[in-house]
Amino acid sequence: MQKRPFERRAFLKAGAAAGAAVGLGLVGSPRAYGANERIRAAVIGIKGRGASHIDGFLDQKDVEVAALCDIDEGVLAGRVAEVEKRTKQKPAGYTDLRKLFEDKSLNVVGIATPNHWHSLAAIWAVQAGMDVYVEKPCSHNVFEGRKLVEAARHHKRVVQHGTQIRSSRAIREAVQKLEEGVIGELYMAKGLCYKWRNSIGRTKEEPAPAGVHYDIWLGPAPTRPFSRNRFHYNWHWHWDYGNGDIGNQGVHQMDVARWGLGVGLPKKVQSMGGHFLFDDDQETPNTQIATFSYPDEKKMIVFEVRHWITNGEDVGKGGAVGNIFYGSEGIMIMPSYGSYKVFLGKKLEPGPSGDAGGDHFANFIEAVRARDCTKLHAEIEEGHKSSAMCHLANVAYRVGRTINFDPATETCPGDKEANALLTREYRAPFVVQAVV
Repeated sequence: MQKRPFERRAFLKAGAAAGAAVGLGLVGSPRAYGANERIRAAVIGIKGRGASHIDGFLDQKDVEVAALCDIDEGVLAGRVAEVEKRTKQKPAGYTDLRKLFEDKSLNVVGIATPNHWHSLAAIWAVQAGMDVYVEKPCSHNVFEGRKLVEAARHHKRVVQHGTQIRSSRAIREAVQKLEEGVIGELYMAKGLCYKWRNSIGRTKEEPAPAGVHYDIWLGPAPTRPFSRNRFHYNWHWHWDYGNGDIGNQGVHQMDVARWGLGVGLPKKVQSMGGHFLFDDDQETPNTQIATFSYPDEKKMIVFEVRHWITNGEDVGKGGAVGNIFYGSEGIMIMPSYGSYKVFLGKKLEPGPSGDAGGDHFANFIEAVRARDCTKLHAEIEEGHKSSAMCHLANVAYRVGRTINFDPATETCPGDKEANALLTREYRAPFVVQAVV
């Protein structure tokens, strides 16, 4: 079995307090960080969402961005210069995340790589003794998401999932009201991901651009020639690296639907759709409808992905991302990242409403300083479940039929074809494996 890398620092930092850890409360660390003690942060994957990670860390008191990592040397040089200009301190630069994890002075890391790297990078980070803010979805498949949760528990690390809606004060209030019965007995939640996504066209395979460390970028994925349509951002629409829009934008709304409805993983999943309108390189569906059944709870989730001209279904105009909850006494609409509206009775009279945001990075740093995972708004177990929902929708879509799922074992009993899609063949040495 391949040995786990970067363990020495993990045991040095986590071992001393391992016996004191209980559940998700106090986690292993020689001590909590002082209120004014400086935390050294790193960010891996800095072209797109990673820029927000840099800002998110720099906006926190006594947090410095001490290291940056990207496989594109041009992107890396630009971000290093930006941070140096802003802070008057030059962060270390890496093109190989494995080298970054050898830096014992780093405390936390933000991971904003493509999806196929999320779990492995986060697992290596916690093995290196670092606390982690990992972007959504936290996994590329169901298996590796569970392995990330197990690694976080084993190494007693604080791991936040990048579903930042959970830090919205209004949405937290809204979920509390749902739990209190503001719209009566809940029976269904609907998630919407209607975003204008134009055709990506077609590109030819070619040599990787100068300065791009393409083998590291591929990581766990199969060896394949470089193509610009499988690289910056458009990797979202290819099965080897992304999970389509249900796992890109949709995971936010999937998370809220599951959270508000008060459910975990489903027992039955259906999904249909296709790649409509455009003739291009995209592999994932751009139109998709998925349903998730909870027979024991007598609840269900319906999720829709649309990519072109559409109505907003009361959560937007000409396209929308959001959620609608249905209960015995009314409905709740969440039309944006930080607001909600309630409508009661058959006449849908206006009820409670709210509009307020939050700071997900501040929440992460608070939990890190306290060594207390219970302070996290999006602890990795919740992130895994919501990410797994998106993966299950894609599995049902790809096999072309209803799948039965066992939430306890996180497998599809007796279904070899579906189970094969719950994991992947990992390309050595970029292997996700059981925590031992």
